[in-house]
Amino acid sequence: MRLSRSLAPVTVAAALVLCAPYDAVSHARVDASAAPFGAECRTRVQGSHVVADCHNPYADTDRVRLHVECARWWDLDTDGAPVEAGPAETVRLTGRCWMEVGRAWVSHEKA
Repeated sequence: MRLSRSLAPVTVAAALVLCAPYDAVSHARVDASAAPFGAECRTRVQGSHVVADCHNPYADTDRVRLHVECARWWDLDTDGAPVEAGPAETVRLTGRCWMEVGRAWVSHEKA
């Protein structure tokens, strides 16, 4: 059986790639010095109030900040002050709108 002319180069190229030595295969680069970072935050919205509890299980201090976007156009959105969550520390962040909360999130920054 004979391969068609258009399929033969593809077959040869695939065979060469599959037969390449292990060292020739590219690998994703991982920065070994980068330690895991970032507190885990759980955000709750109840009416016009927002509460975020952030726990930092890592060795580096995480500076967390609560952002609240209000649903009404005339209601002021707020960006809370940054709070440092040290290693194995839990912090509580609070915010509110006059009426309904549109969305709320927590930002992270290395201290």
